[in-house]
Amino acid sequence: MRFTVIWSVVAQDQLADVWLASPNRTAVALAQHQIDQLLRVDPDLRGVAFYGDRLLVAPPLWVVYHINPDDMLVEIQEVWE
Repeated sequence: MRFTVIWSVVAQDQLADVWLASPNRTAVALAQHQIDQLLRVDPDLRGVAFYGDRLLVAPPLWVVYHINPDDMLVEIQEVWE
């Protein structure tokens, strides 16, 4: 079953800041795409538990995400490099 991956407004702003400051914007864009792809299927098996949510690393990005299994939704809540 496939989940829909969304990025909160805060996470979108953080991603934009990381991308603008990065010397390798391509790596940031590829990592963002990889995160979206990974979390579409079995997001509960990706990353590690993190204060009630999950933490996933896709270098150079780190993201915290929340899973809503009833709605088949994954929300990226925070992102940093």
